[in-house]
Amino acid sequence: MQKQPNSAFCFVCGLQNIAGVKVRFYETVSAAGDPEILAHFSGQHCHQGYPGRMHGGVLTGVLDETIARAINYGSGETVERWGITAELSTRFLHPVPLEKEVSARGRVLTQNRRIFTGSGEILLPDGTVAVRAEGKFLKLPLSAISGPEVELPGWKVYEDEESEGVPR
Repeated sequence: MQKQPNSAFCFVCGLQNIAGVKVRFYETVSAAGDPEILAHFSGQHCHQGYPGRMHGGVLTGVLDETIARAINYGSGETVERWGITAELSTRFLHPVPLEKEVSARGRVLTQNRRIFTGSGEILLPDGTVAVRAEGKFLKLPLSAISGPEVELPGWKVYEDEESEGVPR
């Protein structure tokens, strides 16, 4: 598995964002052999909706980024086009507990030069699908999203810590 970069302050992947989810993303392949993004994360108390459960908006954000990152499979730290959400439909099937590592998977379903569709799901530790999402995404350069002089603070591949339970 190839690890994808994290940033400094993104709510979903930012490692310096004190309220962030700090999701770790990896490039893998599905059982059918198709490229997929695999994410690992544990919701903390600041991500709570109902007591002991992750907030649905936070889970939607994680799926949004997991699917959006699928278009950058194989890009490493040099991303030319970013997946920007145009629409996202989410279906909640089971509650997601706090402080337990769960995973998400995302993939590209169709694409053309400017747009792609994708799907993903959040899986509980036992493999049960807790949340599903499908969406349509634009492919845009960072300058079209954040302006011509934007920087990506902290955008790089960070080593996993052994305590995270994910192999190096």
